[in-house]
Amino acid sequence: MTTITHPLIRPGALESRDYQLNIALKALGGHTMVVLPTGLGKTAIALLAAASRVHHAGGRVLVLAPTKPLVEQHLRFFQRLLALPGQDDQSLAMFTGESPPGERAAAWAQARFIFATPQVIKNDLIAGSYNLRDVTLLVIDECHRAVGNYPYVFLAQQYLATAESPLILAMTASPGGQQEKVQEVCANLGIQAVESRTEQDPDVAPYMYEREVEVMEVELPGELRHAVDDLKDLVESRLATLEEMGFPVPEPGRLSMKVLQALNAQIQARIQDRDSVGYAAASVYAELMKLRHAITLAESQGSRVLSGYVMKLFAEGSGGAGTKASVRLSRDPVFVRLLERCMGWKEELHPKMELLAEVVREEMESSPASRIIVFATYRDMVQQLVEYLGSHGIAAQRFVGQAARDREKGLSQKRQIEALQRFRAGEFRVLVATSVGEEGLDIPSTDLVVFYEAVPSEIRSIQRKGRTGRSGKGRIVVLVTKGTSDEVYRHVAQTRERAMRSGIRRLSSHGQEFSPAGGQENHAQAKIEQFLPRPVIVADDREASSKVVEILHTLGVTLRLQRLPAGDYAMGERVLVERKTARDFVDTLVDRDLLGQMKALSASAARPVLIIEGGDLYTQRDIHPNAIRGTLAAIAVDMGISILFSRDEEDTAQILAVLARREEGGAREPRLPQKKAVRSLQEQQELLIASFPDIGLKNARLLLDHFGSVRAVIDAGQEDLCQVKGIGEKRARQIFELARRAYR
Repeated sequence: MTTITHPLIRPGALESRDYQLNIALKALGGHTMVVLPTGLGKTAIALLAAASRVHHAGGRVLVLAPTKPLVEQHLRFFQRLLALPGQDDQSLAMFTGESPPGERAAAWAQARFIFATPQVIKNDLIAGSYNLRDVTLLVIDECHRAVGNYPYVFLAQQYLATAESPLILAMTASPGGQQEKVQEVCANLGIQAVESRTEQDPDVAPYMYEREVEVMEVELPGELRHAVDDLKDLVESRLATLEEMGFPVPEPGRLSMKVLQALNAQIQARIQDRDSVGYAAASVYAELMKLRHAITLAESQGSRVLSGYVMKLFAEGSGGAGTKASVRLSRDPVFVRLLERCMGWKEELHPKMELLAEVVREEMESSPASRIIVFATYRDMVQQLVEYLGSHGIAAQRFVGQAARDREKGLSQKRQIEALQRFRAGEFRVLVATSVGEEGLDIPSTDLVVFYEAVPSEIRSIQRKGRTGRSGKGRIVVLVTKGTSDEVYRHVAQTRERAMRSGIRRLSSHGQEFSPAGGQENHAQAKIEQFLPRPVIVADDREASSKVVEILHTLGVTLRLQRLPAGDYAMGERVLVERKTARDFVDTLVDRDLLGQMKALSASAARPVLIIEGGDLYTQRDIHPNAIRGTLAAIAVDMGISILFSRDEEDTAQILAVLARREEGGAREPRLPQKKAVRSLQEQQELLIASFPDIGLKNARLLLDHFGSVRAVIDAGQEDLCQVKGIGEKRARQIFELARRAYR
C-alpha cells in the first residue's frame, strides 16, 4: 500500500488514493463543496487539505460537524494521523456546550485544530469570546444542512467577512435531489466549485465495496388491514366535509403531502380573508393529518405503535383540554370502533418484527464478527425493537437523540459516544437507531444495515446505506409492507437519488459559481455600523439559535449571552423585552400561562416591552378575535407592557438595536432585570411549585387550589397528582421523583 508523505502527517498512516489527492488539491484553490459517497474518505480529504493549508499558510483549522459523536470521530481521526511540530494535548481541542465559555476561549488561544458543533462556535462568536480572523481553513461536514437558520449559514458568512485568508471545504455524501436547495447551500457557504465522484468513476471504483440491496416484502395482516379500512373511512368523511365547504379535494388514494399542502394553502388563504369557513376547514384539516399519520403507523410500524397513537388521540379528545379536532375525532363512532380494535390486541401483529429477528439472527450466525445497524423512524419503535430482539436472545442497544419524549429519556451526547465505542468494541453487535445514527458515523465492520421502513428522503436513504460497505462487502435490507406507503416511499427515494446524482454532475461539469447570500449588503451594513456607537444587549442564552441574535451581531451590537430570569433581551437600566412570534403568542395563550409570563416580565423591569413578530394574530388558531383583543388589552393596560409588532426576525433585530442605542447611547452596560423585591406569601407559594419542570404558574395554581399547601403538593402520590386537571402522568412523575430524589 502506497502512503501519503507530508511533513504534518504521520509516516505510513494514510493510504495514498489519487481521487482524494486530486480533490484536496482542487479544494485548496477555492471554496469547494465535495460530494463523495459514504465510506470513501471525506475526512481524509479534509486532513490533506488542512495539513497543506497549515503548512503553507499557518493559522488555525476549524472543523464543524452537526453532532458531538461526529465531532469526536473527526477529532480521533486527526489525532491519530496528524504530526504537528510540538504537538501536545492542547494542539487539538474539542468544543462542546458542556465546557464554560471561558475555558473554550482559553483553549482557542492554544489550539491549532478545533473540532466543534456549529452552535457552540456561533454562541462564542456572538459573545465575543474569540474571532475567526486567523482561521485559514473552515471544514463544514454534512454541509447539506446549510439552509434556513442553521448555524452553518451564519458561521460561513462571518468567516468570509472576517478571516484574513479564508478557505471553505464543505463536505457531504448527499446534498439533496432538489437543484434549488443545492444552489442555496452553495450560495450560503460561498462555494465557488463542486467536486463530486460516484461509485462508477474510474478513480473511485477500485476502492468501492459491493453493497447488496435486498427488499423483503411482507403482507399487512388482516387485523391491521381492518384498522386501516377504519382510518380510510374517517379520511373519506373528512374529505367529504371539506368538499361541502367548497374546497377541491383529492381522491382518498392520492393523499400525498404535496396534495395536502396545496389544500392547506387554500384553507389558509380563506383564513387570511377572515372567512369563518377557513377556520372550520383548518380544524378538519388537522383531523386529516392525524388520520394520515395513523395510516402510516399501521402500515409501516405495527399494532403496538398504532394502538399507542390512537389511545393518545382519544385521551386528548376526551380529556377536556384537547383541540376541537381531537374532540370531534374521539366522538366519531368509526374512531371508537378503531379504539376498541386496538384495545383488543394483546401482542404485535405486524410480521416485520419477526422477519427482522430472522434477518439479524441469520447475519450473526453467518458472520460472528459483524456489526448490524437497524434504522427506525420513530423512537418508541426503536425501544420496541430493542425489547423484541432481546426477548429472542439478541442483545441490542438503542441509539437515539438527546431530547426526552413522553415517558422515554433520550441519550446525552456523552452516552451516544459511549454507545458507539462499545459497539465498535463488540460489546454488543446490534445498534437500533433513529435518524441520529444516519450521518457520518464510521463503524468499519458494519456488514448489515436494515431499514425497518422505507424513507422518502434521498438524503436519509443515502446516509443509511452509507453505514455499511465501508471496509468490505455490505448488505442492505429494506423491509416493505406490500401495497402501502412503504412501497411509495421506497420508489420516491430512488427517484430522488437519481435526480440528485444527475444534478451534482451538472454542477460539477458546468463549473457554476455562487456568492454568499446577502454578502454585499452585509458588508455595506458593516461599513456603516463601524462608525456608530456599539450598544450592549444581554440576550437570554435560549435565544442563541434565533436569527435575531445573528442579525444583531451583524448590526454591530455587543451581545452578552446568559440565562435571564424573565424576558429575552435586556438593555440599559430599564428596558426588558419579551419576543414572541404570532404563533407562539396564541399557543402560549391557549396551552400555557401567557398572562403569568407577562406578569413576571412586568415585575422585572421599569419599562417592559413585548414584541410580537410576524403573521396575523387572528389567523394562527381557531380562537375568537375578542379573546386575543382582551389579552392584548390586559397586557398593555393592566400590566403596563408596551406592545410592538415586527414583520420578521430582521425587523425585530432592528427594533432591538434602536431600543438599545436609545436607552444606552452605547456607553453603559445593561443592568440585568431584577426580580420584584417583595412578593406576597401566595406568590411565593406559586413560584415554588411553578419551578418544577414543565409546571409553570398556571398549573402551580391548580395544584395549590387542589391540595391546599406547598407541603401537601410535595407529599402527594403520583396517582393523586394525576387527578389535577392539566397535570397528567408525565408531570406528576416529574414532581414526585424530583421532590424525593437525593441531592448530589
